[in-house]
Amino acid sequence: MIQKHQSKNGLRIVLEPIPAVRSVTIGIWVLTGSRNETVENNGISHFIEHMLFKGTKTRTARDIAEAFDSIGGQINAFTSKEYTCFYAKVLDTHKELALEILADMFFDSSFDEEEMEREKKVVYEEIKMYEDTPDDIVHDFLAQAAFGNHPLGFPIIGSEKQLESFHPAMLRDYMNEQYTPENIVISIAGNADESFVQLIDDRFGSFTRPGKKKEEMTALFVGDSITKNKDTEQAHLCLGYRGLPINDSSTYSLILLNNVLGGSMSSRLFQDVRESQGLAYSVFSYHASFLEDGLLTIYAGTGNEQLTKLQETIDDTIAELVDNGITDKELHNSKEQLKGNLVLSLESTSSRMSRNGRNELLLKRHRSIDEIIKEIDAISHSSVRNVIDHVFKSKPAIAIISNNN
Repeated sequence: MIQKHQSKNGLRIVLEPIPAVRSVTIGIWVLTGSRNETVENNGISHFIEHMLFKGTKTRTARDIAEAFDSIGGQINAFTSKEYTCFYAKVLDTHKELALEILADMFFDSSFDEEEMEREKKVVYEEIKMYEDTPDDIVHDFLAQAAFGNHPLGFPIIGSEKQLESFHPAMLRDYMNEQYTPENIVISIAGNADESFVQLIDDRFGSFTRPGKKKEEMTALFVGDSITKNKDTEQAHLCLGYRGLPINDSSTYSLILLNNVLGGSMSSRLFQDVRESQGLAYSVFSYHASFLEDGLLTIYAGTGNEQLTKLQETIDDTIAELVDNGITDKELHNSKEQLKGNLVLSLESTSSRMSRNGRNELLLKRHRSIDEIIKEIDAISHSSVRNVIDHVFKSKPAIAIISNNN
């Protein structure tokens, strides 16, 4: 049973006690990512994620790393389009220490200028590594093609130009604007109880930050096309179709549709593109839900000379889906697969912490496994048909990286 607590400053805490395990995972979720950035500061959410590990007023970066290594724990973070998460997983006997260090990083990171300049070099290398991986960066080009100049089209990692402009005061100002109590959820899963929630409330329940109100741009799916010429052995193709926002009632029907289309080895794209035609080693689809929109993405990589045939094969697969829908067998098998994936994905405290933190941050509600399984069982040919008509009613956004001139 998930327990919720709201601190007097508006910060929310969610706890899922699991007494049968000996670990605890703690995550600090902040409702900010590249979605909240501008052209001038794109990448700042990701860079702050890095800098919170680079030392506090009382701990060096090495102290933080050694503290977790010495107790056999893990600490990490990630940034997405709409949120940032800092988390630690430790034995239940070390949860108070993990909380203390996370709070120290959150409130008292020093943002030392020398450390910042060193970390910029690290992120420069991360950007270069990303640019040298066309099957990754093509997804950023697709976001730009799908959402144009809206922040959802910005790369999470930013660029070298923006990174160069970052300085300590800029990072602190951004945290004061975005890292406010009402934008924060602390999620705990594992062998912990209400007394640990009280410890969290003692550390996080009274701080304030000024925040900043700004008018959000409404995300509009523009369906553009971007082609980049690069000296690669393969051509990399991404197609993006307008999906559904995270709170849409048809989300599970779309998840099932994605599973049929390209979400598994038995999917139509895998069978048509790889097994029947031998056009690609890697071909798949996935759906990303945002607060006010979504994107269904298809990716495949093939030899440059086969790019046209690959696109035609994918188009044919989608046309068959639009014309005839899914089969009874696909409907049944995908339901069982989704239910199995759901249950298996929640076998660790980390996955439960992530699920609860994201749900509270974005949806402010939690459904039991039984409730979700009931929703999956209720998916019908009619509900999938409605989603097919929504997703494929307009032309897709397209991103291609190839060395075809």
